[in-house]
Amino acid sequence: MTHSIAAPCTREIEIRKSRFIAHAIPVADRDAAMGELRRLRGEHPAATHVCWALLAGGQSGMSDDGEPSGTAGRPILEVLRHHDLDGVLGAVIRYYGGVKLGAGGLVRAYTDAIASALHDAVLIERIAQVQLQVEVGYADEARVRRWIEQDQYVLLQGTHTMNVCLTIQLPATALERARNTLRDLTQGRAVFPD
Repeated sequence: MTHSIAAPCTREIEIRKSRFIAHAIPVADRDAAMGELRRLRGEHPAATHVCWALLAGGQSGMSDDGEPSGTAGRPILEVLRHHDLDGVLGAVIRYYGGVKLGAGGLVRAYTDAIASALHDAVLIERIAQVQLQVEVGYADEARVRRWIEQDQYVLLQGTHTMNVCLTIQLPATALERARNTLRDLTQGRAVFPD
């Protein structure tokens, strides 16, 4: 079972005069993560390095951002994996303090920085979401919309043609139950085009 974090977490550590500012940020996907990295770079224009790793919905990535290969992005990624996280960007901003740490020192520094940011993180279970398309008659629309709201699903789109076509986002584990409920609500008239 994978988890995400409920809210962004930040922690700063200092190692031999270098400042390491670690951020663990919940993100939906790679595009959202890249947006967060642009924001962090904008907030820290004088930073020597902005190293990061990402695990989000099957997408992963990492960057050493000028540090020796494998000394920053990989350690951050391994900490995210160790915590079974998904939907999380780990970023560590380094302000160089004038003392070289060596490869082993860098690995420890980046590992310790992101681990410290995650120390107080509130973990939340990450539930896979799916989209369900359903076609119902106009007479059934209000009843179906009430059910969507009551079960706290997300109505992504609704189009009105000969019938009402609704696209609903819900947990993957609720898909079959949702289909059965929609059939019951509409007395068997609900059609699932996918």
